[in-house]
Amino acid sequence: MTYYAPKGGLPAQTDLTTDRAVFTEAYAVLPRGTMRDIVTSRLPFWDDTRLWVIARPLSGFAETFSQYIVEVAPGGGSDKPETDPAAEAVLFVVSGNVVLTVAGDKHTLTEGGYAYLPPGGDWTVRNTSDAHATFHLVRKAYERVEGIDVPPALITHEADVVGREMPDTDGRWKTQRFVDPDDVRHDMHVNIVSFEPGGVIPFPETHVMEHGLYVLEGKAIYLLNKDWVEVQEGDFMWLRAFCPQACYAGGPGRFRYLLYKDVNRHPKLTL
Repeated sequence: MTYYAPKGGLPAQTDLTTDRAVFTEAYAVLPRGTMRDIVTSRLPFWDDTRLWVIARPLSGFAETFSQYIVEVAPGGGSDKPETDPAAEAVLFVVSGNVVLTVAGDKHTLTEGGYAYLPPGGDWTVRNTSDAHATFHLVRKAYERVEGIDVPPALITHEADVVGREMPDTDGRWKTQRFVDPDDVRHDMHVNIVSFEPGGVIPFPETHVMEHGLYVLEGKAIYLLNKDWVEVQEGDFMWLRAFCPQACYAGGPGRFRYLLYKDVNRHPKLTL
């Protein structure tokens, strides 16, 4: 596994300004070239850490989640990573390794490592290696339901999660689901979707789930609303609920992305 992680820096003064960045009412595309040093953020109680905020709740943009690409220098991390007791999170490592401590138990997460962290949980994260580590942090305000338990923490690795073939695709389109889709304790899923060269989403999906898609590997042509957009590893796409989407993976290698979606709850009836 080799996932793309941003390196920052700045383009040369001789580079063209135009790129593939798009922001519309239905979708947005943040190409990997937009993730530069001058657009990084810092967080309270995080040491030697910077991050790119690629989604946040905002009128006309993401409504249900926030997503960061977090870069932690050797020795960095946080003993108080989450200041919102209502926030649940998924952490997915794309380069290097970190030590995640959950309720006193230590777990070393390498590239491809995944953790679900419930709201109000006791967790810390540190980079104890001598190289930078980068991971995605997807956050959502957990929607509690009377009579439904909050799901426990889950730590695993993508190599231990079987990719399930989509029907009638001969394995060209697979999804690795880290949690059981029938488990209604969970109100968000963060999965990995993979296409072999020639694999397609053969119809414009149009549904209630909001999406965040970070391309881990490869390239493809993606239908966003009415536009076919070329995307590659390191790009991020946001899709509003009901934004039509489809995909054609032309190769030469696999096309894979980390996918967020909100699930298993009644839509709110007031804005």
